[in-house]
Amino acid sequence: MNEPAPSPVSTRRTFAIISHPDAGKTTLTEKLLLFGGAIHLAGAVKARGAARHARSDWMAIEQQRGISVTASVMTFEYEGHTVNLLDTPGHKDFSEDTYRTLTAVDSAVMVLDAAKGIEAQTRKLFEVCRLRDTPVITFINKMDREAQDPFTLLDDIEKTLALDVTPATWPIGMGERFRGSFDLRHDTLHLFEGGRGESVVQSIECKGVDDPKLDELIPPKELAQFREEVAMVRAACKPFDMESYREGHLTPVFFGSALNNFGVQELLNAICSIAPPPLPQKTDTRDVAPTEPKFSGFVFKVQANMDKNHRDRIAFVRICSGKYTRGMKVLHVRSGKTITLNNPVLFLARERELAEEAFPGDIIGIPNHGNLSIGDALTEGEVLHFTGIPSFAPELFQRARLDDPLRAKQLKKALEELSQEGASQIFKPLNGSGWVIGVVGALQFDVIAARLISEYNVKGGFETVSYTTARWIKCADAALLKQFTDKNLHNLAEDATGALAYLAPNDWHLERIQQDWKGVTFARTRENR
Repeated sequence: MNEPAPSPVSTRRTFAIISHPDAGKTTLTEKLLLFGGAIHLAGAVKARGAARHARSDWMAIEQQRGISVTASVMTFEYEGHTVNLLDTPGHKDFSEDTYRTLTAVDSAVMVLDAAKGIEAQTRKLFEVCRLRDTPVITFINKMDREAQDPFTLLDDIEKTLALDVTPATWPIGMGERFRGSFDLRHDTLHLFEGGRGESVVQSIECKGVDDPKLDELIPPKELAQFREEVAMVRAACKPFDMESYREGHLTPVFFGSALNNFGVQELLNAICSIAPPPLPQKTDTRDVAPTEPKFSGFVFKVQANMDKNHRDRIAFVRICSGKYTRGMKVLHVRSGKTITLNNPVLFLARERELAEEAFPGDIIGIPNHGNLSIGDALTEGEVLHFTGIPSFAPELFQRARLDDPLRAKQLKKALEELSQEGASQIFKPLNGSGWVIGVVGALQFDVIAARLISEYNVKGGFETVSYTTARWIKCADAALLKQFTDKNLHNLAEDATGALAYLAPNDWHLERIQQDWKGVTFARTRENR
């Protein structure tokens, strides 16, 4: 008797990769695509000129600097599963994009540099995962270089992140002596042949740590140390517990070298076997289960000009329930209008194909002309507002300056479109002065300047302003709000959505104004909905 086919929901895996810059996140992304059969030749992240670039880094500035500055989505099939991989910016200046990307995934892979262990940005991103109880798999990368002792690395994770650890694989040596990794869950060793790791190579499998074949493959001293370490791991470390992992309390740890393909396939197999399928999503009225029959989803990211030739604008939508079919009509909850989904796409970074159907956990891109914003809900009629998709108060401010004053309209359009992506925010002071741009990291100004020229042909620069922080203003008392506005006009501005914000020159000033106006709320975050 034939077994029923697994449901589309149960075979979806949607996860993000998080790391500190230079830990090897983008290289690992490339290799997961390689092992998943989505690409056949991995691009060198630090390639220059006519050389290949990483598939997930599609912006010109990303390719020039060898960093990721925007989240990208890649979908591929692997071993009966549909894998949705979200590559996030590792640089702290783009953490807001990363935060919102983490609202759209069901699990995460945390990449650590074997020589450095837990680094500052890794800790911050993990705390975001903790807030959402996101299950995390750890991949300790660059074992082909001299690294910290594996036990020290495990201890670092346990103490720094207050997270239980259980090794899923164990390395044999490090640096030039790195031979591969032993799969502790399946009692199997994979030894990889040499090569630059641009294509998949065959592994040699050995059963168990006592397999005589190991004596032929590994020098006696290294083999003895490996067998001793595996015995210690099995005696001292907690066994893998699925419930503890999926609740976000325990992380399985894989050792490898993404550059040389070590440990990548074991990681991908684990993502498919232990990472959770699509999870329920929270709204302000109820949780939406992925098994519900009616379609729902939310916009977690907007990206302009992925194809400059078409001046396109893509809203990235995480499907939460039901089934998307091409041409279906859905309710755009914020506007109350019905829209037809004629041309949504699936992604392989900038490459895309029309999506005929998609299921919970999938990420589809909806081309639009600015009518879809971050936090927007799409449903088959029910009024839902998905929660936990905030904008954060910016910490750095500059005023936009045009070289050609006649291009003021083009500047306004460009700044509005870029701010809708969520990585920067714009404020129009009520006193009539020029646009003020707010960001959470200084590198964002470089990105904005580069994109203004390359995508909008707007040349100019930035000028310093005397603001260091912003707060969104709320007040239920209309008379009090008018009084507050009249007395503080020079510090008030409207953001791109028309929401009122107070721009403060320093923390002392902000604290003083909050004490003086007890009936006014000064909010550090604003929920997108």
